[in-house]
Amino acid sequence: MASVNSGGNVATLDYFAIALQAQVLAEADSGLDGGVFEWIAQSSALSKLVLLILIAFSVLSWAILLQKIWHFRISESQTSSFLEVFRRSKKFSEVQSVCQSLSRSPLVGVFQAGYAELNAQLRQVDGDEQGRPMLRSFDALDRALIRASATEANKLEHRVHLLATTASITPFIGLFGTVMGIVSAFQGIAGTGSTNLTVVAPGIAEALIATAAGLAAAIPAVYFYNHLTNRVKLFLSAMDDFSLEFLSIAERNFT
Repeated sequence: MASVNSGGNVATLDYFAIALQAQVLAEADSGLDGGVFEWIAQSSALSKLVLLILIAFSVLSWAILLQKIWHFRISESQTSSFLEVFRRSKKFSEVQSVCQSLSRSPLVGVFQAGYAELNAQLRQVDGDEQGRPMLRSFDALDRALIRASATEANKLEHRVHLLATTASITPFIGLFGTVMGIVSAFQGIAGTGSTNLTVVAPGIAEALIATAAGLAAAIPAVYFYNHLTNRVKLFLSAMDDFSLEFLSIAERNFT
């Protein structure tokens, strides 16, 4: 008789275990039903605002990235063409004639500043004993090239800093959304007195979506900010080399 009772107790325990497992699975299905977009639609107004801000930062950074890559490709191509013309020309006036068609190259701006300063100085002097025009101030020509290089550098770096801003801010905005999602989950627990997945899942989903959105905006911004910064450095190096080349020609012919 004792063995029968023992078998009955085991069967009863197995029944309750199966029922409990079925309840947990049902709660999981009801709490986690739907995709990401459905979770977003059911999220709080604050969570939606956080996502909108992150999406705006992401769209802005991608727009800047595509524009800068397109601009840099054209600039690199025209820089190669300009250097080829500059090095095969015998007169600065020959180089000046192609500047308008290659205006996307930062070297064109540097050359035009140096050429303008050179012409301004040569018009104010009579020349040396052989009648050759002479520079009045080599330092003034150097400063003109430096100023032009700085101007071109600012053009190249324009808006690139917004990628750094996106990379640094969006993880914290995502973290804010994560915290608010966790708070929402605890509020659900406090309001219902239950810790089942139906109550907790929406808040946890909000938190994880905010985290993912923040990282999705920040990671590409970090990578492409470094990529664009390196390309800007290459342009700066090219401008420095070109300035030295220009000064060498001016010193050799007009001093």
